Amino acid sequence: MSRMLRLMWMVLAAMLWLPAGAQAHAHHAAQSTHADLAIISVAQLPPEGRDTLRAIKQGGPFAYPRDGVVFGNFEQVLPKRTRGYYHEYTVKTPGSRNRGARRIISGATGEYFYTADHYNTFKRIQE
Repeated sequence: MSRMLRLMWMVLAAMLWLPAGAQAHAHHAAQSTHADLAIISVAQLPPEGRDTLRAIKQGGPFAYPRDGVVFGNFEQVLPKRTRGYYHEYTVKTPGSRNRGARRIISGATGEYFYTADHYNTFKRIQE
């Protein structure tokens, strides 16, 4: 079970057993972790990540047909936004026969996030 899924289950369980005032505090505490994302500079991205970021900013071309699809943020590691706010793009993984685990997620207002482990953890890309 992923770390985020375990956290969600713990918050849900706590909310069922806490008094109403404490429930609001537990909900706020769970959402506040979104601001705690690590930062990665563009220079620290793997070369393929820099290529993907460049392609995103240029509007393509993209290497994979699923590049640009809506990212649902089901893991809720990124800040909560309306559906369609985030889009995902593949960062090629040398030697991988498929899309691999690396992605860049773009937000509608121009922020970018990098994951090397298929959405388990994210770093905000600082330009």
